[in-house]
Amino acid sequence: MSSSDQDHIAVVGAGLMGCGIAQVFLAAGHSVSLYDPYPEALAKAAPCIRANLQSIGGSQACLARLTLCEHVGDAVGQAAFVFEAGPEKLELKQRIFAQLDAAAPAAAVLASNTSVIPITDIASKLPPGRQAHVVGTHWWNPPYLVPLVEVVRTVQLSETAFDRTMALLRKVGKKPVEVKKDVPGFVGNRLQHALWREAFAIVHAGICDAQTVDEVVKNSFGMRLPVLGPLENAELVGLDLTLDIHKVVLPHLDASGGPSPLLDSLVSSGLLGVKTGEGLRRWSEDDAQAVRQRVATHLQRMLFERGAET
Repeated sequence: MSSSDQDHIAVVGAGLMGCGIAQVFLAAGHSVSLYDPYPEALAKAAPCIRANLQSIGGSQACLARLTLCEHVGDAVGQAAFVFEAGPEKLELKQRIFAQLDAAAPAAAVLASNTSVIPITDIASKLPPGRQAHVVGTHWWNPPYLVPLVEVVRTVQLSETAFDRTMALLRKVGKKPVEVKKDVPGFVGNRLQHALWREAFAIVHAGICDAQTVDEVVKNSFGMRLPVLGPLENAELVGLDLTLDIHKVVLPHLDASGGPSPLLDSLVSSGLLGVKTGEGLRRWSEDDAQAVRQRVATHLQRMLFERGAET
């Protein structure tokens, strides 16, 4: 145990992300109160965390520090940090944060795990004093395997709340990074979805099929990404060459201001991917499970290798 119980943690939302975030703090020695308005979600929380721990060979003793709460006040009333992990709907998050404002201690840091919604918008209806304690903490799925957490500043955020958040995340073994401007999508999802936009555009234009797009990424520049970031790569090959390439290729990349017509058509037709069994390709449950297992195995191996290096 690398952490003490001095900072009680509350997590609001018992879905996959909320359970994963709770698991990180439990495993690091914290007591965690987990709240969800739906009893069926709460009932699944401990089994979900138990299964996650088993999959990575972690001790399940930490579950003794988990408290499941049916009322938000019971979860956050004594919390030093509250992590919200609700659905990506602005009005819902604003209602949740109004509840947190009423129930959490005045000094508590209130953090949202939104992946794209500006934190300023989420906190906009709170009193100015409370806005100074609202921060973005965008975790990546699964939280207990992916190290990065984007810590998003707002104009209103106090330095104390920011510093406390960064220190806590480092203490539990995460890799927090500072996002200096509160923009939609922050850093990671802006980069990720720029790639996704071009991927859909390539398929829509008939340049290649979806499987080829994925094979190109996984078997070329995607292999370098864990050890070579895009801007490192640009400087490694030379910014002069990068400029020459951009002059040729950038005018031909998709720059539409909205979703791909292909994506819109698939969703309108009810072809949603794994959840419906068909999207850009057909999916069986075995296919989906094989991909999930491949990703989990890869992430565990990368974490093990990084740990061995240090």
